[in-house]
Amino acid sequence: MEFAELIKTPRVDKVLLHRPFHPTVGGTLCLTGHHLILSSRQDNSEELWLLHSNIDSIEKRFVGSSGTITIKCKDLRIIQLEITGMDECLNIASSIEALSTLDSITLMYPFFYRPMFEVTEDGWNSFPPEQAFELLSAETEDWRLSDVNRDFSVCQSYSPVLIVPKSIDDESLRKVAAFRQGGRFPVLSYYHRKNGMVMMRSSQPLTGTNGRRCKEDEKLINATLRPGKRGYIIDTRSLNVAQQARAKGGGFEQEAYYPQWRRIHKSIEREGASVLVHGSEGMDSTLQVTSLAQIILEPKCRTIRGFEALVEKEWLQAGHPFQHRCAQSAYSNSKQRWEAPTFLLFLDCVWQILRQFPCSFEFNERFLVTLFEHAYASQFGTFLGNNEFERSKLKLKQKTLSLWSWVNQPNESHKFTNPLYEANGLVIWPSVAPQSLLLWEGVFLRWNRSSKYLEDAYEEMVHIIEFNKELQVRVNALRRQLAELETEDGMLETP
Repeated sequence: MEFAELIKTPRVDKVLLHRPFHPTVGGTLCLTGHHLILSSRQDNSEELWLLHSNIDSIEKRFVGSSGTITIKCKDLRIIQLEITGMDECLNIASSIEALSTLDSITLMYPFFYRPMFEVTEDGWNSFPPEQAFELLSAETEDWRLSDVNRDFSVCQSYSPVLIVPKSIDDESLRKVAAFRQGGRFPVLSYYHRKNGMVMMRSSQPLTGTNGRRCKEDEKLINATLRPGKRGYIIDTRSLNVAQQARAKGGGFEQEAYYPQWRRIHKSIEREGASVLVHGSEGMDSTLQVTSLAQIILEPKCRTIRGFEALVEKEWLQAGHPFQHRCAQSAYSNSKQRWEAPTFLLFLDCVWQILRQFPCSFEFNERFLVTLFEHAYASQFGTFLGNNEFERSKLKLKQKTLSLWSWVNQPNESHKFTNPLYEANGLVIWPSVAPQSLLLWEGVFLRWNRSSKYLEDAYEEMVHIIEFNKELQVRVNALRRQLAELETEDGMLETP
Protein backbone atom coordinates (compact mmCIF):
# COMPACT_ATOMS: atom_id res chain seq x y z
CA MET A 1 0.00 0.00 0.00
CA GLU A 2 1.21 3.49 -0.87
CA PHE A 3 0.54 6.37 1.52
CA ALA A 4 -0.39 8.52 -1.48
CA GLU A 5 -3.51 6.35 -1.91
CA LEU A 6 -4.77 7.53 1.48
CA ILE A 7 -4.01 11.23 0.99
CA LYS A 8 -6.87 12.77 -0.99
CA THR A 9 -5.67 16.36 -0.57
CA PRO A 10 -1.98 16.70 0.31
CA ARG A 11 -1.93 20.49 0.74
CA VAL A 12 -4.36 23.27 1.68
CA ASP A 13 -3.56 26.99 1.99
CA LYS A 14 -5.09 29.59 4.31
CA VAL A 15 -5.76 27.14 7.14
CA LEU A 16 -6.31 28.60 10.62
CA LEU A 17 -4.89 26.76 13.63
CA HIS A 18 -6.67 27.28 16.97
CA ARG A 19 -5.11 26.14 20.27
CA PRO A 20 -6.02 26.95 23.89
CA PHE A 21 -4.08 29.95 25.28
CA HIS A 22 -2.33 30.50 21.94
CA PRO A 23 -3.07 33.10 19.28
CA THR A 24 -4.66 31.87 16.06
CA VAL A 25 -2.07 31.00 13.42
CA GLY A 26 -2.73 30.97 9.69
CA GLY A 27 -0.66 28.91 7.30
CA THR A 28 -0.37 26.02 4.88
CA LEU A 29 -1.43 22.54 5.91
CA CYS A 30 0.43 19.56 4.45
CA LEU A 31 -0.20 15.85 4.92
CA THR A 32 2.57 13.27 4.59
CA GLY A 33 2.45 9.56 5.22
CA HIS A 34 3.19 10.04 8.93
CA HIS A 35 2.78 13.73 9.79
CA LEU A 36 0.32 16.57 9.76
CA ILE A 37 2.37 19.73 9.21
CA LEU A 38 1.19 23.33 9.47
CA SER A 39 3.72 26.00 8.53
CA SER A 40 3.15 29.73 8.76
CA ARG A 41 4.90 32.82 7.42
CA GLN A 42 3.98 34.75 10.55
CA ASP A 43 6.87 35.94 12.69
CA ASN A 44 7.71 33.96 15.84
CA SER A 45 5.31 31.13 14.98
CA GLU A 46 6.76 27.63 15.06
CA GLU A 47 5.69 24.87 12.71
CA LEU A 48 3.23 22.26 13.95
CA TRP A 49 4.40 18.70 13.34
CA LEU A 50 1.92 16.11 14.55
CA LEU A 51 2.36 12.36 14.14
CA HIS A 52 -0.76 10.71 12.75
CA SER A 53 -0.22 7.91 15.29
CA ASN A 54 -0.68 10.53 18.04
CA ILE A 55 -4.26 11.26 16.93
CA ASP A 56 -6.93 9.69 19.12
CA SER A 57 -10.06 11.00 17.41
CA ILE A 58 -11.27 13.73 15.06
CA GLU A 59 -14.56 15.60 14.82
CA LYS A 60 -15.92 17.62 11.86
CA ARG A 61 -18.18 20.65 11.96
CA PHE A 62 -19.37 22.79 9.03
CA VAL A 63 -20.60 26.37 8.91
CA GLY A 64 -21.48 27.53 5.40
CA SER A 65 -18.64 26.68 3.03
CA SER A 66 -16.04 26.41 5.81
CA GLY A 67 -15.32 23.45 8.03
CA THR A 68 -13.55 22.92 11.34
CA ILE A 69 -11.70 19.73 12.21
CA THR A 70 -11.12 19.15 15.93
CA ILE A 71 -8.20 16.81 16.54
CA LYS A 72 -7.86 15.15 19.94
CA CYS A 73 -4.48 13.57 20.60
CA LYS A 74 -3.20 10.71 22.73
CA ASP A 75 -0.94 13.15 24.60
CA LEU A 76 -4.18 14.97 25.65
CA ARG A 77 -3.64 17.89 23.25
CA ILE A 78 -6.65 19.36 21.41
CA ILE A 79 -6.25 21.48 18.28
CA GLN A 80 -8.70 22.88 15.72
CA LEU A 81 -8.09 23.37 12.01
CA GLU A 82 -10.36 25.82 10.22
CA ILE A 83 -10.40 25.03 6.49
CA THR A 84 -12.14 26.98 3.73
CA GLY A 85 -14.01 24.74 1.30
CA MET A 86 -16.19 21.79 2.25
CA ASP A 87 -14.51 19.36 -0.16
CA GLU A 88 -11.03 20.22 1.11
CA CYS A 89 -12.18 19.84 4.70
CA LEU A 90 -13.79 16.44 4.06
CA ASN A 91 -10.75 15.21 2.15
CA ILE A 92 -8.36 16.29 4.91
CA ALA A 93 -10.56 14.71 7.59
CA SER A 94 -10.90 11.36 5.81
CA SER A 95 -7.17 11.29 5.05
CA ILE A 96 -6.28 11.92 8.69
CA GLU A 97 -8.69 9.21 9.83
CA ALA A 98 -7.13 6.67 7.46
CA LEU A 99 -3.52 7.59 8.27
CA SER A 100 -4.09 7.58 12.03
CA THR A 101 -5.63 4.08 12.08
CA LEU A 102 -3.12 2.03 10.10
CA ASP A 103 -3.32 -1.66 11.00
CA SER A 104 0.22 -2.71 10.10
CA ILE A 105 2.94 -1.88 12.62
CA THR A 106 5.57 -1.93 9.87
CA LEU A 107 3.88 1.08 8.24
CA MET A 108 4.38 3.19 11.35
CA TYR A 109 6.89 6.04 11.50
CA PRO A 110 9.69 4.27 13.46
CA PHE A 111 10.33 2.07 10.41
CA PHE A 112 10.83 5.17 8.24
CA TYR A 113 12.54 7.51 10.70
CA ARG A 114 16.16 8.45 10.02
CA PRO A 115 17.90 10.25 12.90
CA MET A 116 19.32 13.71 12.41
CA PHE A 117 21.86 13.12 15.17
CA GLU A 118 24.93 10.91 15.47
CA VAL A 119 23.99 7.64 17.16
CA THR A 120 26.74 6.99 19.70
CA GLU A 121 24.91 4.39 21.78
CA ASP A 122 22.77 1.49 20.60
CA GLY A 123 19.91 1.73 23.07
CA TRP A 124 18.65 -1.73 22.10
CA ASN A 125 21.69 -3.26 23.81
CA SER A 126 22.00 -0.84 26.74
CA PHE A 127 20.26 -3.01 29.34
CA PRO A 128 20.61 -6.75 28.57
CA PRO A 129 19.54 -9.31 31.23
CA GLU A 130 23.13 -10.55 31.32
CA GLN A 131 24.23 -7.17 32.68
CA ALA A 132 21.71 -7.33 35.53
CA PHE A 133 22.78 -10.89 36.32
CA GLU A 134 26.45 -9.88 36.44
CA LEU A 135 25.64 -7.36 39.18
CA LEU A 136 23.51 -9.95 40.99
CA SER A 137 26.19 -12.66 40.86
CA ALA A 138 28.55 -10.33 42.72
CA GLU A 139 26.11 -10.43 45.67
CA THR A 140 24.86 -14.04 45.69
CA GLU A 141 25.36 -17.41 44.00
CA ASP A 142 21.79 -18.61 44.51
CA TRP A 143 20.54 -17.59 41.05
CA ARG A 144 21.35 -18.42 37.44
CA LEU A 145 20.59 -17.29 33.91
CA SER A 146 18.28 -19.62 32.01
CA ASP A 147 17.75 -19.63 28.25
CA VAL A 148 14.85 -22.08 28.47
CA ASN A 149 12.77 -19.48 26.62
CA ARG A 150 15.38 -18.74 23.93
CA ASP A 151 12.93 -19.55 21.11
CA PHE A 152 9.89 -18.15 22.99
CA SER A 153 8.39 -21.66 23.11
CA VAL A 154 7.82 -21.57 26.88
CA CYS A 155 6.40 -18.04 27.18
CA GLN A 156 5.97 -15.52 24.36
CA SER A 157 5.61 -12.59 26.75
CA TYR A 158 8.94 -13.26 28.53
CA SER A 159 12.40 -12.41 27.24
CA PRO A 160 14.69 -15.21 25.93
CA VAL A 161 16.97 -15.03 28.99
CA LEU A 162 15.61 -15.06 32.57
CA ILE A 163 17.00 -15.08 36.11
CA VAL A 164 15.78 -18.12 38.10
CA PRO A 165 16.81 -20.04 41.27
CA LYS A 166 20.03 -21.97 40.69
CA SER A 167 18.55 -25.17 42.14
CA ILE A 168 15.73 -25.34 39.57
CA ASP A 169 16.55 -26.94 36.20
CA ASP A 170 15.03 -26.01 32.85
CA GLU A 171 12.77 -29.06 32.66
CA SER A 172 11.17 -28.04 35.96
CA LEU A 173 10.72 -24.52 34.61
CA ARG A 174 8.75 -25.93 31.65
CA LYS A 175 6.43 -27.76 34.04
CA VAL A 176 5.94 -24.65 36.17
CA ALA A 177 5.20 -22.63 33.00
CA ALA A 178 2.44 -25.09 32.11
CA PHE A 179 0.96 -24.44 35.58
CA ARG A 180 0.97 -20.64 35.27
CA GLN A 181 -1.26 -18.55 33.00
CA GLY A 182 0.43 -17.67 29.73
CA GLY A 183 3.52 -19.61 30.79
CA ARG A 184 4.62 -16.75 33.06
CA PHE A 185 6.43 -18.76 35.75
CA PRO A 186 8.00 -16.98 38.78
CA VAL A 187 11.19 -15.08 37.90
CA LEU A 188 13.42 -12.72 39.86
CA SER A 189 12.35 -9.11 39.85
CA TYR A 190 14.55 -7.61 42.60
CA TYR A 191 17.25 -8.76 45.01
CA HIS A 192 17.73 -6.71 48.19
CA ARG A 193 21.43 -6.59 48.90
CA LYS A 194 21.18 -5.69 52.59
CA ASN A 195 19.14 -8.69 53.79
CA GLY A 196 19.17 -11.09 50.82
CA MET A 197 15.40 -11.04 50.44
CA VAL A 198 13.92 -11.17 46.96
CA MET A 199 10.87 -10.05 45.01
CA MET A 200 9.55 -12.30 42.26
CA ARG A 201 6.71 -11.89 39.80
CA SER A 202 4.55 -14.27 37.80
CA SER A 203 1.01 -14.85 36.58
CA GLN A 204 -1.72 -16.68 38.49
CA PRO A 205 -1.51 -20.46 39.00
CA LEU A 206 -4.04 -22.54 37.05
CA THR A 207 -5.43 -24.35 40.11
CA GLY A 208 -9.05 -24.30 38.97
CA THR A 209 -11.93 -25.53 41.11
CA ASN A 210 -10.34 -28.93 41.73
CA GLY A 211 -7.30 -27.41 43.46
CA ARG A 212 -4.71 -28.57 40.97
CA ARG A 213 -1.13 -28.42 42.24
CA CYS A 214 2.37 -28.45 40.75
CA LYS A 215 5.21 -29.76 42.90
CA GLU A 216 7.81 -28.09 40.68
CA ASP A 217 6.10 -24.74 41.26
CA GLU A 218 6.14 -25.30 45.01
CA LYS A 219 9.83 -26.25 44.87
CA LEU A 220 10.72 -23.18 42.80
CA ILE A 221 9.01 -20.72 45.12
CA ASN A 222 10.41 -22.33 48.27
CA ALA A 223 13.91 -22.33 46.76
CA THR A 224 14.02 -18.56 47.11
CA LEU A 225 13.61 -18.60 50.90
CA ARG A 226 16.46 -18.57 53.38
CA PRO A 227 16.30 -21.25 56.17
CA GLY A 228 13.75 -20.30 58.80
CA LYS A 229 12.35 -17.42 56.72
CA ARG A 230 8.80 -16.85 55.54
CA GLY A 231 7.50 -15.25 52.40
CA TYR A 232 4.39 -13.44 51.21
CA ILE A 233 2.40 -14.04 48.06
CA ILE A 234 0.87 -10.68 47.18
CA ASP A 235 -2.16 -11.12 44.96
CA THR A 236 -3.00 -7.75 43.40
CA ARG A 237 -6.63 -8.84 42.97
CA SER A 238 -9.29 -8.74 45.65
CA LEU A 239 -10.13 -12.10 47.23
CA ASN A 240 -13.51 -12.07 45.48
CA VAL A 241 -11.95 -11.52 42.04
CA ALA A 242 -9.33 -14.22 42.70
CA GLN A 243 -12.07 -16.71 43.65
CA GLN A 244 -13.98 -15.86 40.46
CA ALA A 245 -10.82 -16.51 38.46
CA ARG A 246 -10.56 -19.92 40.12
CA ALA A 247 -13.99 -20.84 38.76
CA LYS A 248 -12.66 -20.05 35.26
CA GLY A 249 -9.58 -22.24 35.55
CA GLY A 250 -7.25 -19.71 37.20
CA GLY A 251 -6.94 -19.18 40.91
CA PHE A 252 -4.35 -18.76 43.65
CA GLU A 253 -1.80 -20.76 45.61
CA GLN A 254 -3.16 -23.15 48.25
CA GLU A 255 -1.39 -22.40 51.51
CA ALA A 256 -1.35 -26.09 52.43
CA TYR A 257 1.11 -26.66 49.58
CA TYR A 258 3.13 -23.51 50.29
CA PRO A 259 3.44 -23.71 54.11
CA GLN A 260 6.24 -21.15 54.36
CA TRP A 261 4.25 -18.58 52.40
CA ARG A 262 1.31 -16.46 53.43
CA ARG A 263 -1.07 -15.27 50.73
CA ILE A 264 -2.56 -11.81 51.12
CA HIS A 265 -4.85 -9.62 49.05
CA LYS A 266 -3.97 -6.27 50.60
CA SER A 267 -0.95 -4.17 51.43
CA ILE A 268 1.48 -5.30 54.14
CA GLU A 269 4.25 -3.75 56.26
CA ARG A 270 7.57 -4.68 54.72
CA GLU A 271 9.44 -6.70 57.24
CA GLY A 272 12.49 -8.13 55.58
CA ALA A 273 10.55 -10.94 53.87
CA SER A 274 10.67 -12.30 50.33
CA VAL A 275 7.56 -11.78 48.20
CA LEU A 276 5.95 -13.17 45.06
CA VAL A 277 3.69 -10.70 43.27
CA HIS A 278 1.03 -11.66 40.74
CA GLY A 279 -2.48 -10.86 39.59
CA SER A 280 -4.13 -12.71 36.74
CA GLU A 281 -1.71 -12.41 33.81
CA GLY A 282 1.01 -10.55 35.71
CA MET A 283 1.37 -7.91 32.98
CA ASP A 284 -0.25 -4.83 34.53
CA SER A 285 -0.79 -4.22 38.25
CA THR A 286 1.92 -6.78 39.02
CA LEU A 287 4.50 -4.73 37.13
CA GLN A 288 3.28 -1.52 38.75
CA VAL A 289 3.83 -3.03 42.21
CA THR A 290 7.27 -4.50 41.52
CA SER A 291 8.46 -1.32 39.78
CA LEU A 292 7.26 1.07 42.48
CA ALA A 293 8.74 -1.14 45.19
CA GLN A 294 12.13 -0.81 43.50
CA ILE A 295 11.76 2.97 43.21
CA ILE A 296 11.21 3.05 46.97
CA LEU A 297 13.91 0.54 47.92
CA GLU A 298 16.65 0.91 45.33
CA PRO A 299 18.51 4.25 44.92
CA LYS A 300 19.85 3.23 41.48
CA CYS A 301 16.31 3.18 40.10
CA ARG A 302 16.06 6.91 40.87
CA THR A 303 18.87 7.74 38.43
CA ILE A 304 18.21 8.32 34.72
CA ARG A 305 19.92 5.17 33.49
CA GLY A 306 18.65 3.17 36.44
CA PHE A 307 15.08 4.16 35.65
CA GLU A 308 15.59 3.29 31.98
CA ALA A 309 16.89 -0.12 33.07
CA LEU A 310 13.82 -0.53 35.30
CA VAL A 311 11.45 0.24 32.41
CA GLU A 312 13.33 -2.23 30.22
CA LYS A 313 13.39 -5.03 32.80
CA GLU A 314 10.02 -4.63 34.48
CA TRP A 315 7.91 -3.44 31.52
CA LEU A 316 9.44 -4.19 28.12
CA GLN A 317 11.29 -7.44 28.84
CA ALA A 318 8.54 -8.47 31.27
CA GLY A 319 5.92 -8.40 28.51
CA HIS A 320 3.69 -5.42 29.22
CA PRO A 321 1.54 -5.25 26.04
CA PHE A 322 2.28 -1.63 25.06
CA GLN A 323 0.80 -2.02 21.56
CA HIS A 324 -2.57 -3.04 23.02
CA ARG A 325 -2.61 -0.86 26.13
CA CYS A 326 -1.54 2.35 24.35
CA ALA A 327 -3.48 1.87 21.09
CA GLN A 328 -5.89 4.65 22.10
CA SER A 329 -6.05 7.23 24.86
CA ALA A 330 -8.61 9.29 26.76
CA TYR A 331 -10.39 10.80 23.73
CA SER A 332 -10.99 7.58 21.80
CA ASN A 333 -14.57 6.96 20.70
CA SER A 334 -14.14 3.20 20.36
CA LYS A 335 -12.09 1.71 23.16
CA GLN A 336 -11.14 -1.95 23.02
CA ARG A 337 -11.18 -4.07 26.18
CA TRP A 338 -7.39 -4.49 26.13
CA GLU A 339 -6.69 -0.74 26.23
CA ALA A 340 -5.65 0.73 29.60
CA PRO A 341 -3.35 3.56 30.82
CA THR A 342 -1.35 1.16 33.01
CA PHE A 343 2.05 2.64 32.18
CA LEU A 344 0.79 6.21 32.57
CA LEU A 345 -0.54 5.30 36.03
CA PHE A 346 2.91 4.00 36.96
CA LEU A 347 4.57 7.21 35.73
CA ASP A 348 1.99 9.25 37.67
CA CYS A 349 2.90 7.34 40.85
CA VAL A 350 6.59 8.00 40.23
CA TRP A 351 5.86 11.70 39.78
CA GLN A 352 3.98 11.76 43.09
CA ILE A 353 7.04 10.26 44.82
CA LEU A 354 9.40 12.62 42.99
CA ARG A 355 7.32 15.57 44.18
CA GLN A 356 7.59 14.37 47.79
CA PHE A 357 11.34 13.69 47.50
CA PRO A 358 12.52 16.36 45.01
CA CYS A 359 16.22 15.89 45.73
CA SER A 360 16.33 12.07 45.58
CA PHE A 361 15.77 11.67 41.82
CA GLU A 362 18.35 12.38 39.16
CA PHE A 363 15.63 12.85 36.53
CA ASN A 364 12.98 15.55 36.40
CA GLU A 365 9.30 15.70 35.48
CA ARG A 366 10.13 16.32 31.83
CA PHE A 367 11.73 12.88 31.65
CA LEU A 368 8.53 11.18 32.85
CA VAL A 369 6.37 13.23 30.45
CA THR A 370 8.68 12.24 27.58
CA LEU A 371 8.26 8.54 28.38
CA PHE A 372 4.48 8.98 28.46
CA GLU A 373 4.50 10.68 25.05
CA HIS A 374 6.69 8.06 23.38
CA ALA A 375 4.69 5.16 24.81
CA TYR A 376 1.68 6.40 22.79
CA ALA A 377 3.31 7.89 19.67
CA SER A 378 6.97 7.94 18.75
CA GLN A 379 9.60 7.97 16.05
CA PHE A 380 11.44 5.28 18.01
CA GLY A 381 10.67 1.56 18.11
CA THR A 382 11.11 0.99 21.85
CA PHE A 383 7.42 0.74 22.74
CA LEU A 384 6.20 -1.00 19.58
CA GLY A 385 4.81 -4.51 19.88
CA ASN A 386 3.35 -6.30 22.90
CA ASN A 387 6.33 -8.42 23.97
CA GLU A 388 9.84 -9.53 23.08
CA PHE A 389 8.53 -12.23 20.75
CA GLU A 390 6.67 -9.69 18.63
CA ARG A 391 9.62 -7.30 18.65
CA SER A 392 11.85 -10.12 17.48
CA LYS A 393 9.50 -10.97 14.60
CA LEU A 394 9.33 -7.31 13.59
CA LYS A 395 13.14 -7.06 13.75
CA LEU A 396 12.88 -3.78 15.61
CA LYS A 397 16.52 -3.86 16.68
CA GLN A 398 17.62 -3.93 13.07
CA LYS A 399 14.98 -1.68 11.51
CA THR A 400 14.22 1.00 14.12
CA LEU A 401 16.08 3.20 16.60
CA SER A 402 15.78 2.85 20.37
CA LEU A 403 14.45 5.74 22.44
CA TRP A 404 17.44 5.36 24.78
CA SER A 405 19.84 6.14 21.89
CA TRP A 406 18.34 9.61 21.75
CA VAL A 407 17.65 10.24 25.43
CA ASN A 408 21.17 9.33 26.53
CA GLN A 409 22.93 11.80 24.22
CA PRO A 410 24.81 14.38 26.34
CA ASN A 411 23.07 17.28 24.59
CA GLU A 412 19.67 15.73 25.36
CA SER A 413 20.14 14.06 28.73
CA HIS A 414 20.85 17.38 30.47
CA LYS A 415 17.26 18.43 29.68
CA PHE A 416 16.02 15.53 31.79
CA THR A 417 18.39 16.11 34.72
CA ASN A 418 17.08 17.35 38.06
CA PRO A 419 19.28 20.27 39.24
CA LEU A 420 18.31 19.56 42.86
CA TYR A 421 19.49 15.94 42.76
CA GLU A 422 21.64 14.70 45.61
CA ALA A 423 22.29 10.95 45.76
CA ASN A 424 20.26 9.40 48.57
CA GLY A 425 21.16 5.84 49.51
CA LEU A 426 18.22 5.46 51.86
CA VAL A 427 14.80 3.89 51.42
CA ILE A 428 12.16 6.56 50.72
CA TRP A 429 8.64 6.03 52.04
CA PRO A 430 6.12 8.29 50.29
CA SER A 431 2.90 9.41 51.91
CA VAL A 432 -0.23 7.96 50.30
CA ALA A 433 -2.69 10.05 52.30
CA PRO A 434 -5.30 11.71 50.04
CA GLN A 435 -4.03 15.19 50.88
CA SER A 436 -0.52 14.16 49.76
CA LEU A 437 -1.59 13.28 46.21
CA LEU A 438 -2.07 15.92 43.54
CA LEU A 439 -3.26 16.09 39.95
CA TRP A 440 -0.29 15.73 37.61
CA GLU A 441 -0.69 19.07 35.87
CA GLY A 442 2.40 18.49 33.74
CA VAL A 443 0.46 15.83 31.83
CA PHE A 444 -3.22 16.50 32.33
CA LEU A 445 -3.24 20.32 32.20
CA ARG A 446 -0.12 21.28 30.27
CA TRP A 447 -2.01 22.07 27.04
CA ASN A 448 -4.50 24.19 28.95
CA ARG A 449 -2.05 26.56 30.57
CA SER A 450 -0.91 29.87 29.20
CA SER A 451 2.70 30.56 28.28
CA LYS A 452 2.72 33.19 31.06
CA TYR A 453 1.92 30.42 33.58
CA LEU A 454 4.82 28.33 32.27
CA GLU A 455 7.19 31.31 32.38
CA ASP A 456 6.20 32.06 35.98
CA ALA A 457 6.65 28.39 36.94
CA TYR A 458 10.09 28.33 35.33
CA GLU A 459 11.17 31.52 37.10
CA GLU A 460 9.96 30.10 40.41
CA MET A 461 11.98 26.93 39.81
CA VAL A 462 15.08 29.00 39.04
CA HIS A 463 14.62 30.97 42.27
CA ILE A 464 14.29 27.73 44.24
CA ILE A 465 17.47 26.35 42.69
CA GLU A 466 19.40 29.57 43.41
CA PHE A 467 18.06 29.64 46.98
CA ASN A 468 19.16 26.05 47.57
CA LYS A 469 22.60 26.76 46.17
CA GLU A 470 22.95 29.82 48.43
CA LEU A 471 21.70 27.79 51.39
CA GLN A 472 24.24 25.05 50.66
CA VAL A 473 27.05 27.63 50.58
CA ARG A 474 25.97 28.94 54.00
CA VAL A 475 25.75 25.42 55.44
CA ASN A 476 29.27 24.61 54.21
CA ALA A 477 30.56 27.85 55.73
CA LEU A 478 28.97 26.96 59.09
CA ARG A 479 30.52 23.49 58.94
CA ARG A 480 33.96 25.02 58.40
CA GLN A 481 33.46 27.41 61.32
CA LEU A 482 32.37 24.53 63.58
CA ALA A 483 35.39 22.49 62.52
CA GLU A 484 37.69 25.45 63.32
CA LEU A 485 36.04 25.91 66.74
CA GLU A 486 36.45 22.21 67.54
CA THR A 487 40.12 22.44 66.56
CA GLU A 488 40.64 25.53 68.77
CA ASP A 489 38.87 23.84 71.71
CA GLY A 490 41.12 20.82 71.30
CA MET A 491 44.20 23.02 71.31
CA LEU A 492 43.10 24.86 74.48
CA GLU A 493 42.46 21.61 76.33
CA THR A 494 45.87 20.21 75.42
CA PRO A 495 48.21 20.58 78.51
